[in-house]
Amino acid sequence: MDATNEELIAAAPVKERFFTPKHIAGLTLLILLATVFLFSGYSKMHSNNAFDNFQWTFIDLGFKDQLISGILARLMIGMEYAIAFLLLFHIYLKKFTYKAVTGILTFFIIYLIVVIIKRGNTGDCGCFGDKWSMSPLAAIIKNVVMIGATLLLSKIYDVKPYKYQDVMTPPVLALGFSLAFILNPMYTSTAPSPFKKSVDLNLLYAHQPAPPASLMQGKHIIVFASYYCPHCRKAGYLLQKIHHEHPDYPIYMVMSGAPEQENDFWTESHAKDIPHMHFPHTVEFVKMAVDGTPAIYWVNNGKIEYQSTYYQLDPKHMEEWLHGVEPK
Repeated sequence: MDATNEELIAAAPVKERFFTPKHIAGLTLLILLATVFLFSGYSKMHSNNAFDNFQWTFIDLGFKDQLISGILARLMIGMEYAIAFLLLFHIYLKKFTYKAVTGILTFFIIYLIVVIIKRGNTGDCGCFGDKWSMSPLAAIIKNVVMIGATLLLSKIYDVKPYKYQDVMTPPVLALGFSLAFILNPMYTSTAPSPFKKSVDLNLLYAHQPAPPASLMQGKHIIVFASYYCPHCRKAGYLLQKIHHEHPDYPIYMVMSGAPEQENDFWTESHAKDIPHMHFPHTVEFVKMAVDGTPAIYWVNNGKIEYQSTYYQLDPKHMEEWLHGVEPK
C-alpha cells in the first residue's frame, strides 16, 4: 500500500533551523562571554600603569623576579585573548573550548583565593586593570557566574565542528598568547643605567635634621620617594624584600610628602624597617630627585654612578656593584 502524503511528510527528516530563539540566545551569550575576556585583557594592557598594577599581583604573591612576574602576567593576559578568539571563531566549542573556559576560570578562582589568603579581601584584584575596580571576592563571584554561563552554553549552543578547525586552532592560539607580548613588549634588562646628570647630594645636609654623614662615604643605594606616589610604594615594597633578605645592603630612603600620608605609605610598602628620614624641604628634594620619584641612585662616595627603576632592583646587580663589579 502506498504511503499517504501526510505519512511521507511525517517520516521525512526535519532540517534543524539555525536561527531559533535558543540559538540566538546561545550566540548572544557566547559573544558576551568572549567580550568579557577581551575587555579583561585589554584593560590590563591599555596603559603601562594598568599593566604594572596587574604584574604587581604576582610580585606580591612571591614572584620577586621581575622577568618571571612579567612573563606570567603576559601569559595570563594572553590566555584571556586566546579563549576569546576560540569562542568567537567557534573552534571545537563543546569538545575543547567550553572545557578550557571552565578550567581557566577555576584556575582564576584558586588564584584569587590565594590572593585573599595572602593579603585579605582588600584593594583591587586587577582583573579589569584600572578600568573597573573589583575586590578579589567580587572577582570570584564574577568568575563563578561566568562558569555558570559557560555550562549553560554547553547545553543550549552546541555548534558542530566545521571544516579546517584543526588548521585554524594553532594560529588562533598563537595570536592570543603573543598579543600580550606584542602590545606590551618585555623589558628584560635589570641592570641599572649609568647616571650622566649632575646632582648635588650635599643638599641633603643643607638643613637639620640631616641624614648620617656616612651616607656620603662608600657605596649606598639612596632612594628619593614621595608618600603619595604609587610607584614609590611599589619600590618600597621591593626594597623591603631585598632589605629583609640582605640586611647588609646599604639602602637609605629620603621621603617627601604630607606627614598624614606617611602611615599609608609604610602600611602598603612594609618598608619602615629600611633606614630613612622625612625630608620636608621641597625645593632641595626636587633638585635631587631630578626626573621625579622614585629616584633610585647608586651612590659611591657622594657621586651617583647609576640610576635604576623599581623594576631594576635586582639583588644580583647590587651584589656585583657593592663588590666592585660593573653591573651589566
